Amino acid sequence: MNKTYEPKDFEQRIYDNWVSKKYFSASPNKSKKPFTVVMPPPNITGQLHIGHALDCTMQDALIRYKRMQGYEAFWLPGTDHASIATEVKIVEKLQKEGITKQQLGREGFLKKAFEWKNQYGGRIVEQQKRLGLSCDWDKSAFTMDERCSKAVREVFVNMFNEGIIYQGDRIINWCPKCKTAISDAEVEYESADSHLWHIRYPLVDGSGEVVIATTRPETLLGDTAVAVHPSDSRYKKIIGKHLVLPLTGRQIPIVADEYVEKDFGTGAVKITPAHDPNDFEVGKRHNLPSINIMNNDATINENGGAYVGLDRYEARKKIVDDLKAQGYLVKIEDHLNNVGHCYRCGNVIEPIVSKQWFVRMSELARPAIDAVKSKEIRFIPKRFEKSYLHWMENSQDWCISRQLWWGHRIPVFYCDDCGLITASKTDLTVCPKCGGKMRQDEDVLDTWFSSALWPFSTMGWPDRTDLLDYFYPTDVLVTGYDIIGFWVSRMIFSALKHTGVKPFGDVVIHGIVRDDKGRKMSKSLGNGVDPIEVIDNTGADALRISLVSGISAGGDIKYSNDKLEGYRNFMNKIWNASRFVLMNAEGCSIKEMGSFRLTIADKWILGKLNRCVKRVIKLMDKYEIGLAAAELYDFIWSDLCDWYIELSKTALYSDNLDKRNNTVSVLLYVLRETLKLAHPIIPFITAEIYNALPNKDAEDIMISPYPSTKGIVVGDKIIRSTFTKEINKMNSVMELIKNIRAMRSEMNVSQSKRTAIFVEPLADRALIKNAAAYIEKLACGNSIEIVDCEPSGKNVTVISSIAKAYIPMNELIDKEKEIARLTHELEVTNSEIARARGKLANEGFVKKAPPALIEAEKAKLTKYEEQRNTLIKSIENLK
Repeated sequence: MNKTYEPKDFEQRIYDNWVSKKYFSASPNKSKKPFTVVMPPPNITGQLHIGHALDCTMQDALIRYKRMQGYEAFWLPGTDHASIATEVKIVEKLQKEGITKQQLGREGFLKKAFEWKNQYGGRIVEQQKRLGLSCDWDKSAFTMDERCSKAVREVFVNMFNEGIIYQGDRIINWCPKCKTAISDAEVEYESADSHLWHIRYPLVDGSGEVVIATTRPETLLGDTAVAVHPSDSRYKKIIGKHLVLPLTGRQIPIVADEYVEKDFGTGAVKITPAHDPNDFEVGKRHNLPSINIMNNDATINENGGAYVGLDRYEARKKIVDDLKAQGYLVKIEDHLNNVGHCYRCGNVIEPIVSKQWFVRMSELARPAIDAVKSKEIRFIPKRFEKSYLHWMENSQDWCISRQLWWGHRIPVFYCDDCGLITASKTDLTVCPKCGGKMRQDEDVLDTWFSSALWPFSTMGWPDRTDLLDYFYPTDVLVTGYDIIGFWVSRMIFSALKHTGVKPFGDVVIHGIVRDDKGRKMSKSLGNGVDPIEVIDNTGADALRISLVSGISAGGDIKYSNDKLEGYRNFMNKIWNASRFVLMNAEGCSIKEMGSFRLTIADKWILGKLNRCVKRVIKLMDKYEIGLAAAELYDFIWSDLCDWYIELSKTALYSDNLDKRNNTVSVLLYVLRETLKLAHPIIPFITAEIYNALPNKDAEDIMISPYPSTKGIVVGDKIIRSTFTKEINKMNSVMELIKNIRAMRSEMNVSQSKRTAIFVEPLADRALIKNAAAYIEKLACGNSIEIVDCEPSGKNVTVISSIAKAYIPMNELIDKEKEIARLTHELEVTNSEIARARGKLANEGFVKKAPPALIEAEKAKLTKYEEQRNTLIKSIENLK
């Protein structure tokens, strides 16, 4: 091993070796139980960000863990074509070249899109490899590859034929910038300061007026009614009458509908069926016309009269000015409004009536709800079930058509000659009914339509493949809470509908990575972190463990450079400890465990290792990867490095060769098992050190057996290694050592100053005798003697549960120097007491100073008086 830990020297070499040896590959194996994870496919537009790093580290830890436990572990990677995001990127690139997508035409644009995908789409995959991911890259999928595309067509056509997919005029969310429909899940709501405009609508017969309030006065141009509650006594007499729509002169009816909350506002609501989902439903119930007043770019269309061509916000301003000028504007109130934005570009969306393709959710949602309520599918932590169930129980029909070119083109074909509309799994050019020419629908499917099929489409469905038979359904999905509605819910109902079985058994939800102040990472805040930059500087292992360690399932993660640096130091600790063991193993005979006598320290570390193994396995089985990492950290740093390696030096530095061989054999065994235990979380450093071990138990740590909870495995034998009694005994010895160290620290005694130690056992004299060498070495002794009472002379006494330790005072300190130092400190303290008393005796200070300042001064006086008493006592003890 190199003298210093330099991950750049070995990480790439190790990863290339794993790939070349096909260690990540999985295939149906009847002699093994499968364990399957499908990776949430990152967008081909993306680069590895810190959230991906967390998500992927958790999945990789699970798959490596299960692989080492003997499962046929299959982690299927892939990428998503990301319809809107990718098209936006390509359009931007073309604009820089002075080209529009319309100039290229559909085929030309798609050619450019695939060129872009081939150039940039694999970037994130190469970055994932730097993180150490052990995916089966040979089986990598892409949502628009041949197998996934086949599944998409199969699902669409089947649901079209069943009437689950239908085309209709409905309110959809329209993004004026992306110029496409987006689903409800793709709308992000933000609170914004706005206004509530109160507008007067006069009755046609001149008998009065109705006042309504709106946050979107520009939609007035599309109003086709005003609704009131049927039981509202204020309006009963005018239901059925007509109003004059301000600025347009159109007459619109007053309708009665229970949708209206009569106690809210004026109890009268303007109805714009083409631009509000609730109004759309009211319109259907009352057969109201639907007037769309907006173009695709959110400018006012030909239905807008004098406002045609104006941007929606320009139109709003002019309409408000005109309402005011013509006497229709009653008042304007400040109002906090919840505004929907496009998740991709951030533009404010417009609800618009449009002819789109939809998935009827009513019959798909129920089985998906039942699967979670019956515990067939578990959310971990359980609290995230609520988000899922709320989403599914309130799901509206899913708008799946997008006005884009990049994506799965909707497989619906039209014959203009005979009017046939049909869906087909293969492209149709000739009408099967009349022989006329067929044309395909221009729109593409929502990206999430293909992503919803990911767990089974990637394994060859609808074909009955060996991969599907063996590895499906998958075992666990690891993902963030932000896409439970977007993706998790859709995979569940899609799998239940099309394969008849759940897509996975468990859904492990993690939080998001925040900065050290708890803020979400973003470009605008400038607090983003580039994982590749971190890997270049500190190595992949430090990044991986810093992201997961100590975090319970579902919790957000606070990322900081200090935390990262702490785990970089942890890697150094592991490296240096391993080098120490290997250097001391040179020239020693390594013995098989169980073939030699163990010391109490050996039994202590083996027992502590066994406990750590049990805890880590229990936590990993519960998907508590962060808590497992914390257990490993504590065991390696404290038990192994700070204690056992120090305890082992009593044998390693002795002249007894047999003792040295025995201790080295225990050290090597514990080191090997610890490396294997930690490998799923920190794979590179554990692999590099494992390769240097003289006691390897496999060709590579990746394919070595995971440590057993049963004990020390030697061939077919298992040796008990709980050692509970020895752990308790050794802990009491360590308590004495810690107490002696604490006393020395309090007295400012240098670590290099070694003293005689006299120990009077209070219990278990044999244990003290057996552990005497450990006490002498770790408590900074130069000799140790077991006694029946305190030796003569001045001693410092240290008490623990099993013994009293006496250390000659004159060996700890230079008495005269210490008295001089303490006397000087006493003089300084007396000066501070005099100052504080003088201040508190000053009437001017007490009258003018704030109470908090007076209390602080009193606290200081108390502290200095206590300090003076301690110093006087210490000086007297030395005389």
